[in-house]
Amino acid sequence: MPDSLLRVLTCGSVDDGKSTLIGRLLFECGTIPDDVMAALERDSKRFGTTGDNIDYALLVDGLAAEREQGVTIDVAYRFFETERRRFILADTPGHHQYTRNMVTGASTADVAILLVDARKGLLVQTRRHAAIASLLGIKQVVLAVNKMDLVGYDQAVFDRIVTDFDALRERLGPLSVTAIPMVARDGDNVTKHSKHMPWYKGTTLLEALENAEPDDAAVDHAFRLPVQYVNRPDHTFRGYCGTVASGVVRPGDEISNATTGIGALVSRIVTMDGDLKEARAGQAVTLVLDREIDASRGDVISSGPTPRKADQIDTWVVWMDETPLFRGRAYQLMLGTRLVIATITDITMRLDMDTLDEIPVRELHMNEIGRVSISLAQPMACEPYQQSRDLGGFILVDRLTRGTVGAGMITALKGGHADIHWHKLDVDKKARSELNHQRPAVLWFTGLSGAGKSTIANLVEKRLHAQGRHTMILDGDNVRHGLNRDLGFSEADRVENIRRVAEVAKLFVDAGLIVLVSFISPYRAERMLAREAVEEGEFIEIFVDTPVEECRRRDPKGLYQKADAGQLRNFTGVDAPYEAPLEPEIHLHTMSGTPEALAEDVFRALRERGVID
Repeated sequence: MPDSLLRVLTCGSVDDGKSTLIGRLLFECGTIPDDVMAALERDSKRFGTTGDNIDYALLVDGLAAEREQGVTIDVAYRFFETERRRFILADTPGHHQYTRNMVTGASTADVAILLVDARKGLLVQTRRHAAIASLLGIKQVVLAVNKMDLVGYDQAVFDRIVTDFDALRERLGPLSVTAIPMVARDGDNVTKHSKHMPWYKGTTLLEALENAEPDDAAVDHAFRLPVQYVNRPDHTFRGYCGTVASGVVRPGDEISNATTGIGALVSRIVTMDGDLKEARAGQAVTLVLDREIDASRGDVISSGPTPRKADQIDTWVVWMDETPLFRGRAYQLMLGTRLVIATITDITMRLDMDTLDEIPVRELHMNEIGRVSISLAQPMACEPYQQSRDLGGFILVDRLTRGTVGAGMITALKGGHADIHWHKLDVDKKARSELNHQRPAVLWFTGLSGAGKSTIANLVEKRLHAQGRHTMILDGDNVRHGLNRDLGFSEADRVENIRRVAEVAKLFVDAGLIVLVSFISPYRAERMLAREAVEEGEFIEIFVDTPVEECRRRDPKGLYQKADAGQLRNFTGVDAPYEAPLEPEIHLHTMSGTPEALAEDVFRALRERGVID
């Protein structure tokens, strides 16, 4: 049985023939069981697009929706082997809206088969897939120019496409490219040379895959093992479980926790099949050390040069969500087994898929690729993606929906413990609070324009001031006269507006004050960011709940009238959304009480929570 495993990605634009190519390759290699072949023949009559012939695409398009539409939606994986090697083939979608699925398939591939329809040449989605494959570290590409029968097997057509791709390759970086003209449906140049194209003297697709070299760079790098789990079945055993990301480890090697710097020696390498003399990149193992060290899930055990800890990273991000990516938005970033809060600090460029030029932008939309700077809540051990896929590749997760919204590759590390330190102050928040005889807090009033936020917040502050409390009020309109005067009302500017205010509110809390923040703050994610900026219990969300019809009737500033007339864009409640709090600490129903009564409700709640006595 062959030992060498090659992970192969097939990609390209829709209808270029990816599923057909894989199905034909599996058929030619004799890996389709008789019962599957019989089912394929039946399905070809029902769903097929090749007349009376077998439609090999149906072998890979397993979802009902895929067969009915004749497109690939999900990533389909197929395993097969020849006498020379084993293969895992990933068939990825060609449609623009499924680019996220293509990223999944490319993240582990050694070789990419890039399909091109001979009639159409290089399309935007072809360029997008080529760019993603290059960004994700794939260095070997098979340029499969398919459907040559539909252009009369014309060599000039093939040569023109190869020339176009050579020009594209100059923008993608170092790639080893093998160009093959073929007809996937009929098997021309798939496993055997085509009699219809005698002018082509190169390798077949199968020969190209059998001769490709897997990416063994991970083995050549220093040892890295992200800890997945600490195994302690009883007091006699403690093992650190994970998959070796790079390098080799042997009993007796000196290792350390990259997070804490504490070191130890490897005493055993434990697996289900017994102890190993060494473990290499890709192997799942449990390391037993000669002494216990402080290491938990998310830490990285390493040897050799220690991975740098960084809290600021520059990245390429493939954005996968319908909601655009803005500066100031906070997400969960998962790298290896580590999960941290990550804030988007800058978006500078978007990769143009036609020219591969970098276009200056301030936001990324679905399926776009751009340069993004990210700030991490805690430093983490990481490395550039070109050096380590495992410690340089990450995903971004929406903190509310828990859905994956982006995938990224680290290009540069910044910050971390070696660059910027917190300066310890003798007069701290506790000392300032004791001097003020109060517990600091953020009272965050949120609601639609005209809901009554500022009115109620003003009444609450007057009552606190009368009691001798030390307060500061941050009002949305007032702040836009100074700190945020450079911001408009686009979604991106609203996000940045709240980010800045949250940071200012945190500073006032550190000063020992009770801070009243009166902002529409329409997005839950930004309100959550403000909550996480202060200590637990210091953030009190107050939902000033007024129906939009009532706000429109009041319209104290005439803003609803302007928005309805089209004179004011991105106005919350009219043409911009408001995400109401799900579980606010204080819920004020303005239709059932006067502002004075509602302010008293807030005051009573503050006393119950111990903010005031």
